[in-house]
Amino acid sequence: MIRSALPLFIGLVLFGDAFAQAAERWSHYGGNPGGQQYSPLDQINATNVEQLEIAWQFRTGELERRSDFQNATAKVQVNPILLPAEAGGHLVICTPFNRLIALDPVTGDERWAMEPDVRIGGYASEADPEGLASPAFSNCRGVTYWVNGQAEPDAACRHRLFMATHDLKLIAADAIDGKPCGSFGEAGTVNIEPSVLNATPPAAIGEVKFPSPPVASRNVIVIGSAVRDNHRYNAPSGAVRAFDAINGSPRWVFDPVPRDAADPEYAGWSADSAAATGGGNVWGLMSVDEERDLVFLPTSGPSPDFFGGTRPGDNRYADSIVALRGATGEVVWHFQTIHHDVWDYDNAAQPTFVDLRKDGEPFPAVVQATKTGMLYIFHRETGEPYFDIEERPVPTDGVPGDVLSPTQPFPVKPPPLVRQDFSLDDIWGITFFDRSQCKAEFGNFRFGSIFTPPSLEGTVIVPSTAGGVNWGGVAVDPRSRVLVTKVLQMGHFVQLIPIEQLDELATPEAGENQMGAPAPLLGTPYAMRQGPLVSPMFTPCTPPPLAEVVAVDLEVGDILWRSSLGTLDTLMPVPLPMRWGTASFGGPIITAGGLVFIGATQDDRFRAFDLISGEELWSYRLPAGSFALPMSYEVDGRQYVVIASGGHPFIYPYPGDYLTAFALPGAALETTADTN
Repeated sequence: MIRSALPLFIGLVLFGDAFAQAAERWSHYGGNPGGQQYSPLDQINATNVEQLEIAWQFRTGELERRSDFQNATAKVQVNPILLPAEAGGHLVICTPFNRLIALDPVTGDERWAMEPDVRIGGYASEADPEGLASPAFSNCRGVTYWVNGQAEPDAACRHRLFMATHDLKLIAADAIDGKPCGSFGEAGTVNIEPSVLNATPPAAIGEVKFPSPPVASRNVIVIGSAVRDNHRYNAPSGAVRAFDAINGSPRWVFDPVPRDAADPEYAGWSADSAAATGGGNVWGLMSVDEERDLVFLPTSGPSPDFFGGTRPGDNRYADSIVALRGATGEVVWHFQTIHHDVWDYDNAAQPTFVDLRKDGEPFPAVVQATKTGMLYIFHRETGEPYFDIEERPVPTDGVPGDVLSPTQPFPVKPPPLVRQDFSLDDIWGITFFDRSQCKAEFGNFRFGSIFTPPSLEGTVIVPSTAGGVNWGGVAVDPRSRVLVTKVLQMGHFVQLIPIEQLDELATPEAGENQMGAPAPLLGTPYAMRQGPLVSPMFTPCTPPPLAEVVAVDLEVGDILWRSSLGTLDTLMPVPLPMRWGTASFGGPIITAGGLVFIGATQDDRFRAFDLISGEELWSYRLPAGSFALPMSYEVDGRQYVVIASGGHPFIYPYPGDYLTAFALPGAALETTADTN
């Protein structure tokens, strides 16, 4: 761990930050509409965090309500929100299966629950049109709170909760009692599935899902989607859709793959690829600058991943940050972080707002963190970069039939947060035997720097397709302009196989393209196999640390410290307390008490780090892994920190249905009060 003395200027605010003020209640995913993942509460701080204890623990009951298979393939990634007193004062969560639950924020007792009639299914096929036999990967990262300013103060559904469902519906419920808002759509529901199934390109049932919460921009509700990838060149459309927040009527649609010849970016596509290419969707979190009427989209890669021969060109607006006018869906500005993506380097992290200064002038910034480990910082209104961005040459010798971009955009500052090159000499193992296995498995693969393309012999990809920075995003302290994020340092591999060489058992009917198992990229000359860089015994071939927490001074552009995240003691037969990091999904929050809270590891622990030094100050082992974003709120003078715990089918096979709240004990609260 590298430590640095960092002047936080506690209490010194050079200019106002309305987004930080909104986070005091944590009424939005990520704390506020700008996704700062910051709480201005400071009752819990570096001097007393070791005294934290469980205030309450709630179980959703989903482990008993669902089948073992459904729970094993579900993702518990919910970020709770706390409603204001006039909206009931509930702490609100959704389960992976779209059950909406309101809790007492002091006791954790359930106040009400609403369970819509939702079809929970996986990928459809001719034999299984509902997709009930394949993994649904059920997920609900959160819900959205919105106030109808046109309604009377005591009117039903003046305070609304919006939830997107697995079967492509948008539901509006009264925030106070959970009852459907009858004036929204049909009895509180807008069915989006027909427009998704009939889009260009169309979707089959189960190929598109709504895992992330919608966002509210004035009187408009905007929703993105997750699109099945690694499957076919003409994947479903990744269109972003907006609806009237009062009655649910459609307002606008933005497709990251331009279909209209009048679009300025259409000229960068061939007519065939513009009509047939899917994806480019927003499966992560969006942000809203309501004052400027701007909605920020982190778009993903176009279809298919890892081969772009069916979609020549840069493929803009995919793999971009796109600023739309909230009222109309008009593109205000955009910047592409990956040209012609063949590495699955989706933009998954929520665009994050922070007010900086440049040349002595205010600079309202938005930060786009990426899987490549690079941070791009722009002016929210104009798209002007805060630091210069250079187009640098990258390898272009991909597979036959693909033409790669000769350059990629690299910000001059901050430096990459993860390693961006890997050689055969970098292959690692816990023991000599493990290292030998890794070299035997991958020694004939292609190695190199970032953007080394997929190949027929197989390519080691660093950073991994999981990051860098994934959907867990970044946390920003608006006072010091310090950013903290969790990064993954593990490697990945991908290999393209000529379709005529594919084993006859690996047919489209074989189901989803699982890690390490070859399956065709339908409509292309290739099949593909991919997976994490691990030995046949599943030990890492990437040197530790596998995951880290990293702090960055945004105005200077320097890395301040980094600290490994996760230990191996719960993952090995012999409980070795090696702080080598673990495979990781989730993200951090920062509090005004100078703390960074994060779960995100396979060792079941929830941790607190010192914002100044990066030192790990506290940890608690929960009953399941916490692959979710924490949150913090205050009720009756007591600060709580809350995180959800459950399974993650990609890296953690033990389901859970826990929500745990931590707070200081009574004696510590009295001491804190005496010193304030």
